[in-house]
Amino acid sequence: MPPRADGRGGAPAPAAAFRGSPAAVRMLDVREIHAEPEAAASARGREIIARFPRARVVEVPSHWRIPGLHGDEGNAARWVRVKTETLVLGVRKTFTVRPNGRSADWIAPGPSNGCAMACAYCYVPRRKGYANPITVFTNTDRIIDRLGRHLAAQGPKPAPNQCDPDAWVYDIGENGDCSVDALICDSTADLVAAFRRWPTAKASFATKFVNPDLLAYDPRGRTRIRFSLMPTGDSRLLDIRTSPVAERIAAAGDFLEAGYEVHFNLSPVVVRPGWEAAWTGLLRELDDVLPPAVKAQAAAEVIMLTHNRDLHEVNLGWHPRAEEALWRPELQEAKHSENGGRNVRYRAGAKGAAVERLRELIAAHAPWLRVRYAF
Repeated sequence: MPPRADGRGGAPAPAAAFRGSPAAVRMLDVREIHAEPEAAASARGREIIARFPRARVVEVPSHWRIPGLHGDEGNAARWVRVKTETLVLGVRKTFTVRPNGRSADWIAPGPSNGCAMACAYCYVPRRKGYANPITVFTNTDRIIDRLGRHLAAQGPKPAPNQCDPDAWVYDIGENGDCSVDALICDSTADLVAAFRRWPTAKASFATKFVNPDLLAYDPRGRTRIRFSLMPTGDSRLLDIRTSPVAERIAAAGDFLEAGYEVHFNLSPVVVRPGWEAAWTGLLRELDDVLPPAVKAQAAAEVIMLTHNRDLHEVNLGWHPRAEEALWRPELQEAKHSENGGRNVRYRAGAKGAAVERLRELIAAHAPWLRVRYAF
């Protein structure tokens, strides 16, 4: 059997027809690639550089410290342009597998950091400073090796939990969107193929982008895709450059037929005037549109908005209208994150009431939708 793209043997990586489409080019029209020397010299790095022949390649000592990109306030005004035209190539140095227990049993070391989409509430750019293009880690093989060793050390899952009744679930896309990453290279395909051969594990990732190339990856039930959803009006304001919500919903049946487990993220829930009616409309749309087979296996995560003071200041420089919905000091309280970020979340009483109300709406309008967790 011919070798795969990562040199491990098995089926070759599937052809990527959508990757070269006009829609893909609108998402990523790379003009500049900042690359660590080791990343640029790797097989995957050379592959990516060849994929964007018009791009200027700039050598950088670290993907975290790029003059003119990170820490430059002027980039806030060209937030979307940076995401569209800039790509960073790095080599992942740490391979920590962190316990989670909510969305997944474990958070895997991801194949990327950052995103070409521009959701106004995204937590990833809080650490990057005024620019958050995709950083692709070119050593996906090391990630797969680490996950294989970690999984072997766990043995079979001893008991069901809210992550999954049988499999250890690994979130492979905590700091990026694997569907968008697949426009750049085959890292997502490699990870899906790895989990396909691990009968005691599942990969999991959330996405706001419908990439039909993923339908050819043949996951055989070992990858859970979680389509992130919010009411259409909220999405138009806050989910910048993402696939329309109706398109994400419509794709669910195709992905189930292609061998994925299909779940949903109802997130973030933004409390604003009219939010209950908006979510009622979304839940009714799910009930009307989704095929019975999707409903039979679907589950959801409900995540209330957490915002960040530094990101609030950045957003004021490129999308101030979003902050009218996201920044609500009269409803929010400070929450210091593990990495020292100055976050805000809805006050405990208001948050608890909103979660309970959304559960009631789900029970009334989409009673088949099991809520795995809500916070």
